[in-house]
Amino acid sequence: MPRVTITDVAREAGVSVATVSKVLNGRDGVAASTLLRVQGVIARLGYESSLVATSLRSRRTNVIGCLVADFEPFSAEILKGVGTALHGSDLELLAYSARRADGSEWENRSLRRLSGTLIDGAILVTPTVLAAPVDIPVVIIDPHTGPEGTPAVESDSLEGALTATRHLLDLGHTRIGFLAGRPDLRSAQLREQGYRDALAAADVPFDPSLIRIGHYEDELAKEAVRELLTQPEPPTAVFAANDRSALVTLEVAHEVGLRVPDDLSIIGFDDIPESTRVAVPLTTVRQHIQRMGAVATEMLRTLLDGGTLETSHVQLPTELVVRASTAPPR
Repeated sequence: MPRVTITDVAREAGVSVATVSKVLNGRDGVAASTLLRVQGVIARLGYESSLVATSLRSRRTNVIGCLVADFEPFSAEILKGVGTALHGSDLELLAYSARRADGSEWENRSLRRLSGTLIDGAILVTPTVLAAPVDIPVVIIDPHTGPEGTPAVESDSLEGALTATRHLLDLGHTRIGFLAGRPDLRSAQLREQGYRDALAAADVPFDPSLIRIGHYEDELAKEAVRELLTQPEPPTAVFAANDRSALVTLEVAHEVGLRVPDDLSIIGFDDIPESTRVAVPLTTVRQHIQRMGAVATEMLRTLLDGGTLETSHVQLPTELVVRASTAPPR
């Protein structure tokens, strides 16, 4: 059906477009009977003012944008947290993804496109850069290079990785593989550092042959894990830098004839819902992903209201969740 316009409302109500505009914007100068008639027509026709038109009139859309590189399990949990934090408010959420194949500065292009006419503020999830000349408030979740002035929310990836590796060491594993994430992402770097630090603290020599890079991409991770598990001296346990990579490890282990956890222990990082929906539920390090989205939203709302943040950098704790995919080596 064609979109109902403000002209349609004016014609149906027998008034001018200017009168309908006054009703929509709550301005004075409209008789009570006319106000009721126009409101009735608006309801009957289902008229909705466009976001662009609203922003041009009031300089506000009451919409915040959550910009993600991809719609995958991590970003989906972030969006759930944002939605929960917005419940009962007068703000709406626009989820937006526009990363190109080359991955270059997707967030800058998106911010330029959306700010000013469609969104009042933005939450960026794992952005690579933040140099777009926009005048709207921005909060970052899991920044690539760490907090550098822009308000940011992240998890304690270093402590989480230490905990994951210690868990495997405490079970008796000494040949522990590590499936790394994206080299450009600070949280992924910290998870590798935690792995190395835990080995060093336990006097277990670091073996570079036990590290592969999965880039948080399923197909790349699958190839990396196959190399790791089919080498002459494979690991007895693998710590994957996120749950998606850990689930890929579980799949490849089955393909090469390894039983989990009898022949191979696997631990992930994130605790996405999918980690419990497999034949061998995944031991993992839980980061409170929905909470990250909620905290970022509350920070953004404070900025939109003209307030001052108590802190511009929030780091949330992680915790170990032990399930069926880890056990002592045989």
